[in-house]
Formats: sequence, structure tokens, C-alpha cells
Amino acid sequence: MRTPTALAPILLSCVAHAAIPDAVDGERLPSLAPMLERTTAGVVNVATFVRVRTYDSPLMRDPFYRRFLRVPDQPRERRRAQSAGSGVIVDAQAGYIVTNHHVVYRAHEIRVTLSDGREFPAALVGVDSPVDLAVLKIDADDLTELPFADSQNLRVGDFVIAIGNPFGFSQTVTSGIVSALGRSGLIQGYENFIQTDASINPGNSGGALVDLNGRLVGINTAIVAPAGGNVGIGFAIPSNLVSSIMGEIIEDGAVQRGRIGITVAGLNAQLAELHGVDETEGILVTEVVPGSAADTAGIRPGDVLASIDGRVMGRPADYGNQEAITMVGDELKVEIVRDHRRISLTVSIDRDWSVAGGRIHQRLEGTVLVDLFLESEPAGVYVSSIDRDSPAWQTGFRAGDTLLAVNNVTTRHIGELARGLGGVKRAVIRFRRNDRFGDLRF
Repeated sequence: MRTPTALAPILLSCVAHAAIPDAVDGERLPSLAPMLERTTAGVVNVATFVRVRTYDSPLMRDPFYRRFLRVPDQPRERRRAQSAGSGVIVDAQAGYIVTNHHVVYRAHEIRVTLSDGREFPAALVGVDSPVDLAVLKIDADDLTELPFADSQNLRVGDFVIAIGNPFGFSQTVTSGIVSALGRSGLIQGYENFIQTDASINPGNSGGALVDLNGRLVGINTAIVAPAGGNVGIGFAIPSNLVSSIMGEIIEDGAVQRGRIGITVAGLNAQLAELHGVDETEGILVTEVVPGSAADTAGIRPGDVLASIDGRVMGRPADYGNQEAITMVGDELKVEIVRDHRRISLTVSIDRDWSVAGGRIHQRLEGTVLVDLFLESEPAGVYVSSIDRDSPAWQTGFRAGDTLLAVNNVTTRHIGELARGLGGVKRAVIRFRRNDRFGDLRF
């Protein structure tokens, strides 16, 4: 006679099989497989190679030792180091692929592997570092592109699927929901990310976040992982912004981003009451750059910026997001509050106020620089954003620094900074950071 204990495995097995049927009334259970069979071919592996300088002797890696022995700064050989990420095919006919800027940063060679195993060299069309996007191009036939969804229609709780190559495991699919919208504070620059609990791991960067119809809602870009793994918090750049930036890069090779020309701050209860608005109904204009688009349109310090093109400016990050998508040639419909009156203005963006620091000196590569004005007078060069791990970051520059002088010569604006660094290999740059002064040497 069988005991109850002996029967338990058999009973559990029967229950398990009964609880997970393959079909109900002859109909197969819902599955993501049909959608994924159409979609995964639109996600690729992006492998990058960078040249690494090496010496025969470890002592030769020390610049002081090389100078002491008067050994030329020339490595004995060069080897290639590889890193991997993901990308999304966005134009099958032309071969355009979108990925993250940090995936291809400083790469000397880029290779793309398709889901069917075919491998192609990729050309870098252009990048937009403030938003962490890059566009690649391959020459290949029979590609599958992913259609774009309107990310503006996303809601918290919508189901999403992440597709990529985490840890080099190609065509990995994970699922989750939209956990939050409008997340900020991840990278310097754009601050309006989609947060999801779909597993996003190292190697997923540049991969696709799609809805249940297989449409692209975002490009995976970051994870919060103190231990280096996944803890259920991942972020993606919304597809609407991806589409806009991608179009600019494909057309011009770069993003001709414009500047509105104001500095803003959040409203507290006292300031909101003073201006007759709610704390979440606007942000305070603290400074207007003379001659800027905002100045020409009639915006003044002390105004409350309520909305731009119908988007409420409830916090300074909202304004930063707007600047991330503002291009030269745009005309923005702006609503301000002045003396308790709402005023509508049109701001025409006719010039780009920013300069890539790498165009001035290699040690400034990775920065975006703008002229700083105080009381209508040029007062230095402001580092508005910086890429981590860039030459500028490694030198010691940080976002928010104001560059004041080069080799004891005052630099009131970008032109003077460029002249001061023109042709020099060594320099001392005087800067101000949070009301403190310091020097950076290179």
C-alpha cells in the first residue's frame, strides 16, 4: 500500500500538469512568441574595438620613468580591446541603426552582427552625446526595421519588452511594465527617461524597448545596479526623442541644437504666491543671455516660465528636457507669467549657443561649452555638460565649472578660450566651481 508521502510527488505532478495547460478548449494560450518572431531581427549586436597603447616593460608605462631615461613616448605595439552593446535597425532600406553614444565612444572600429549571424562593418554617421544617442550605417540587404510607437501615449503600467545582448548573450528578451515616466538625474543633459522593471543588464545598452505590438517605445540606455547586476530598475530614451535626434543626425551628421538663452530655478511656496501661480505651474527665469532668442522674444529675469509648446514647465528638469529637443530653426510658443498676467510669446531659435569642447582642445573633449554672461557682460566659459570617462572628465572638469583663464590670461568667452589653447600642449586653466576657485593642469 502506498503511503501519503509516497503519493505526494505523483499528486504534485498531476496538479502541476493540470495548472499549466498548453491550450484551453483547443485554443493556444496567449504568447509573445508571434510578435517576437517579427521583432527580434530588428535588434543587433554592436561590437566596438579601441586601440590600446602597450609597452614591452611595465616600467615604460610610467611617464616619469620614460622622461628620466629620455625614452620617446612611443608604445611598442598596439592591441585591440573589445566591448559590446546593442542596436536597433530603424531604416532597413538605408541600413541605419540607432544605439547609445557610450556604446561606440572612442571606437576605432565598429562591427554589427545581425540576428541571423551575418556580420558587417559599420560606419558612424553621427552622435548626440547630451542625449546618449548614435547612428550607425551598414551596407546589407534583407534587414528588418522596427516601427516607432508614439512614446507620448505611454502610461505607467503598460507592458514592455526589452530586447538586447546582455553580457554578450544575443537576442535576449525580458518583459516588464513601465514603472515610471519622466525620470531624471541619470546623465547630464536629457532628463526624461522611461523607467521599467524589465531586466536590463550590461550589454543591453542601445537595445530596444518595445510594446506588445512590437513597436519601438524606447532605446535602453542605463540601469541602477550598485553590485553590477540587475535590480529591476532600468531606463530608456523615449522613441519620440530618438526619432527626432536620429533624423537630425542622418540629415546633417550632427544635431544642430539651439539655445533658448535663459537660466531657471524652481519655485518655492513664497515665490509662487508672489507671482500668483502654483509651485508646479512654472519655473523662475533668473537670467536672460543678452542677444539670445529669449532676449529677442522679450523674456525678462523675474518672469515665470509656465509652458513651452503646451508642455508645462513645472520643474527646472522640464526646461532641460526642452533644450535637449530644441533645434536651430524651431519656433517655440512660450507662455510666461509677469505681474500676475499670462503672456504668450514666440521664441525663434536662430543660432546654436553651444560649442563642443573637443573642437577647441583634445583635453576638453566630452564637454559642451557656452558663454556665461553676468549683468550683460561676458564672464567666462560655462561647462554645461560633460561625458563621464571622457578626456575632459579625466582631466578634472565637471559640469557647472566656469573657465576663467588660460595660463593667467583671462578668458571671458569661448573665442578667448580657443585662442588661449590654440596650439598649446601644456596649460593651466583657472576655474570656479560652487564659489570656489581652482586650477587644472595638463
